Amino acid sequence: MRRITFLYFLPFIFHFAAQAQNMASPDRRLLVILDDKERVSLGIVSDNKWLMGAELGIEAEVDGKEVCGTDIKGKPTTKYQKEDIVAPNYRQASFQTEYNQMNVPLNDGLSVEVRIYNEGVAFRYVLPKAKRPEQNRIIEECTDYSFPEDYMAYVPHSTNTRKPDAMAFQATYQVERLSKQSPTLAFLPLTVDCGAAKLTIMESDVRNYPGMFVEVLDKWMAGKFSCFPKAFDQSPRRQQRFVTAREDYIAQGVEHTPWRIIAVARNDCDMLANNMVYALASPSRIEDTSWIKPGHVAWDWWNDWGLSGIKFKAGINNDTYKHYIDFAARNGLEYVILDEGWYDPKSGNMLQTIPEIDLPMLVQYARERNVRIILWTVFNVLNDQLEQACLKYAQMGIAGFKVDFLDRNDQEAVEMTYRIAEACANHHLVLDYHGIYAPQGIQRTWPNVINFEAVFGMEEVKWTKHDEQDMPRYDVTFPFIRGQAGYVDFTPGGMRNATRADYQPIYANPITMGTRCHQLAHYIVHESPLTMLADSPTAYEREPECTRFIASLPAMYQSLKVIDGRLGEYIVVLRTDDKGNYYIAGETNWDERDLEIRLSSILPAKAKFDAEIFCDGINASHVATDYDVRHFQLSSSDILSLHLVQGGGFAAKLIRK
Repeated sequence: MRRITFLYFLPFIFHFAAQAQNMASPDRRLLVILDDKERVSLGIVSDNKWLMGAELGIEAEVDGKEVCGTDIKGKPTTKYQKEDIVAPNYRQASFQTEYNQMNVPLNDGLSVEVRIYNEGVAFRYVLPKAKRPEQNRIIEECTDYSFPEDYMAYVPHSTNTRKPDAMAFQATYQVERLSKQSPTLAFLPLTVDCGAAKLTIMESDVRNYPGMFVEVLDKWMAGKFSCFPKAFDQSPRRQQRFVTAREDYIAQGVEHTPWRIIAVARNDCDMLANNMVYALASPSRIEDTSWIKPGHVAWDWWNDWGLSGIKFKAGINNDTYKHYIDFAARNGLEYVILDEGWYDPKSGNMLQTIPEIDLPMLVQYARERNVRIILWTVFNVLNDQLEQACLKYAQMGIAGFKVDFLDRNDQEAVEMTYRIAEACANHHLVLDYHGIYAPQGIQRTWPNVINFEAVFGMEEVKWTKHDEQDMPRYDVTFPFIRGQAGYVDFTPGGMRNATRADYQPIYANPITMGTRCHQLAHYIVHESPLTMLADSPTAYEREPECTRFIASLPAMYQSLKVIDGRLGEYIVVLRTDDKGNYYIAGETNWDERDLEIRLSSILPAKAKFDAEIFCDGINASHVATDYDVRHFQLSSSDILSLHLVQGGGFAAKLIRK
């Protein structure tokens, strides 16, 4: 199928919009326009301003016949839908969504389903009915996006120059105009600032299909997909599987594609409120989710098993993990992770622990202290031993797995994540998906998946120089963009904090960019049902006030709202819990700033609260660990005035009286 830049068609759609297929959002502020002058094209208009367009197309084989939808054939059908969605362990317990839908028939029996919400547009391709749908093949999906102007864009590019579609999906954003963006393959989500609105390109319900990449070429983006794997090899270090050859098609056994999402936010604060990824995913396959328990995690890897003042040699051994379990128990933390090393990663056998680890003993030791253990493993290692591992470790009392190093998003990889999620759900095991692409809806379909990485997280400070990456700026950028997709395993909580001048990468005793309160704010700003305390028990025991505060915060909140902020500059988030308490936190980039929060706009009238607020200390601009704690009573008539130093933050807990 020939790709043609959509810019060629923009005047056509403007001129002939009356003849095109139009549909408005329920609030009438968004308009989607479909036309097929040369190829099926879709345009998005917001408040009478043209935002972007998309060229649509797909080449497939159905029952041995090639089909290629390029023309609208017949009259579209439309409907209005309102849905009440229960969302366990999501950023809000439930929400309501509404949309208008148009089903557009194309030639060769194909069709396009288009939904327009108040907060964005989604579409997907539907293949014709097949006698043997399992034999369907998608040869190519030609979904391209185009913009009428050279807008500023926030694009995360691949970090692998040799094999761009094989990487950990961890990169900061290149903040440049479209024409200045690197031609390197980029992954989703990404955001384009169209002036009147910010558009975030995402996808949902990616179940038996590869995830989307894009190439940014001047003012348009060409959708790209990894072809289906044909041959594999494995690295000796972790037995991690990687692709050595691919087929000439991107997917097989497909009846429809995933949803392509263009989220529309006219205000930066509205970006994180977008629920389209979750709403468009397939409903939960788990009828009873009561066994799925979010929680805080004492974690070993980031702090490099960094214990001191103890009577044993710290490392991957029973005494070390008993120490982590004791720390978790004293502070009411629900979990401890045994990260890489509890089995020999070179063996590729997660059914056998190393001699230094007595896992049944550790599980029993943890159980007696009301703590549960999660085990690290590699995706394909778990997949190869899936039923054996699930059965063995569920019976032992393991809570779940942290699964790492997928590093690709072709169809075979995506299907692996669903297969693992289903098997683990059958055994009541939770999952933390690490080393993976951003959430694409599986968290709704299989809610036992309670965290994802796909973020340039805290691990990066172990080896990243400040002049290479700006973490405080990234910290107030990714929640607006990556946060829209869902959970984020950022692994916060570093107790060694540094100013811009003092920071340096240290592997074994890592320090963070920005202040102590910048770190504390992460626990409220991020949506993270399984949230790490990344530093060592020794570091936390030296900082009991901060440790108590982190441990006292809910692992799962009932609502989320960005009450102030600007992409790349600062963010202020409001959360609530199921007891009527409020939690407010904010972070800034390397610019110091003063914030004023009028509580009348967020707190119920007449209610009284006991407030505990951690804020940057008077010397935090020089000593980043400096903080101040304030305790007082608050009501909706009060105003919070806060000063954030460079790389600073604040975190507040308001307990209803």
